[in-house]
Amino acid sequence: MADKEIMATGRRKCAIAVVKLVKGKGRIFVNGKKLADYIGNMPSVEMMIYRPLVLTENQDKYDVRVKAVGGGIVAQAAAIRHGISRALLKSNEEYKNVLKSEGLLTRDARVKERKKYGRKRARKRFQFSKR
Repeated sequence: MADKEIMATGRRKCAIAVVKLVKGKGRIFVNGKKLADYIGNMPSVEMMIYRPLVLTENQDKYDVRVKAVGGGIVAQAAAIRHGISRALLKSNEEYKNVLKSEGLLTRDARVKERKKYGRKRARKRFQFSKR
């Protein structure tokens, strides 16, 4: 797929990331900002996002443009990682074994548990007083 953009969607909790892979120099833009500016000083989150590109040795072959909505920064980062992994798989089926063995193609289905009635949160109870 020469000079075409490859699109994929990644999800985590309430965060959704629409990822576009374009031939480039390895830059990542999230909502129009550079990745470092968007996530701030969080190197572990940055490494998490770059993981699928590093594993497939594509960190300087593609530019990544992302539109991320919902959730917090870390959930969005996980959604971006999921989206990049799916886009790389579309670009080349040979990456499937590498990405799947690292668990990058699986959508992390853990979401916040709903609040229950008679409770403060999902499991937290109100303070109990015996007397």
